[in-house]
Amino acid sequence: MIYLEGPGVDPRQNLAVEQYIFDRMDPRASYLMLWQNDNAVIVGKHQNTFEEVNLEAVRREGTAVVRRLSGGGAVYHDLGNLNYTFITDHEGGNALSFARFCRPVIDTLRRLGLDAQIDGRNDMTVDGRKFSGNAQYIRHGRVMHHGTLLIASDLDRMQRLLSTASGEIRSKAYRSVHSRVINLAEALGRPLPVETLKAALLDTLRAALPLTRYDLTPADLLAIEEIRRARYDRWEWNYGVSPDAQLRKSRRIEGCGRLDIHLDLHRGRIARIAFYGDYFAIEADDHPLRRALTGCPLDRDALAAALTPFDLARYFGGIDREAFLEALCG
Repeated sequence: MIYLEGPGVDPRQNLAVEQYIFDRMDPRASYLMLWQNDNAVIVGKHQNTFEEVNLEAVRREGTAVVRRLSGGGAVYHDLGNLNYTFITDHEGGNALSFARFCRPVIDTLRRLGLDAQIDGRNDMTVDGRKFSGNAQYIRHGRVMHHGTLLIASDLDRMQRLLSTASGEIRSKAYRSVHSRVINLAEALGRPLPVETLKAALLDTLRAALPLTRYDLTPADLLAIEEIRRARYDRWEWNYGVSPDAQLRKSRRIEGCGRLDIHLDLHRGRIARIAFYGDYFAIEADDHPLRRALTGCPLDRDALAAALTPFDLARYFGGIDREAFLEALCG
């Protein structure tokens, strides 16, 4: 098995590395990559990004939101996480097989003194609490299996970023189940440096099969950058491929009143928008405002640009631009 380490902590680059290994490196070989992302939410391929993240918290905390190739639920990554990826031949026919790839993690943690278990379809738990979620991407007889290990992650920040701030969303996308989670350091009852767990996991794997280290070349990194720019840097991939959805947002805004916003989204863009509430308005008709927002991506900067010509206080008495954008994006 060929062993690689992620070249950095940028989630867009690391997901591009995974795709590069899967698509372009020798398909006769098996690969293991250990990697970390800093301050990121990674959403599943089939999810509605707008349903999975708190957009206002993501903006405020400078969090990257990136869609991966595999299905499953949204996960939070920071430098208290260790992520692992196996790429090899798929041996399960049409079935997804997670235990094969989770077993080395379980064995490693048991050697460290934790009674870790494979739980359900794609989770690993200790004391009934989840510390790892796993997902797979299968194509042309090959499988990419990746998982995340919570070691000393910021669980409060995770909760802020993965919870929608307000309102109701209805869509055809799969909604993440917010399970009770635990850091492995907490379960162990003592500090557990990420490097310590990484070394222990590599020892487990080396005992079962030889690992050959591979360092990405400048040519590899150039090709990875091209993949990143073409897919993982693009709003159209990270947000725009979200399934159609209906959003209902409701805010009481000081000096304005209750503002209810009803949105229909198509590929991440506003297909229809309507405003309701007990606010007062100078303008008798909000059609010009709704027309300007229709077709706009649900992205704060794009919405702010579309709103530039409008004095919003004429449509929603007592509101300012920032409050309106928070109501729309929160």
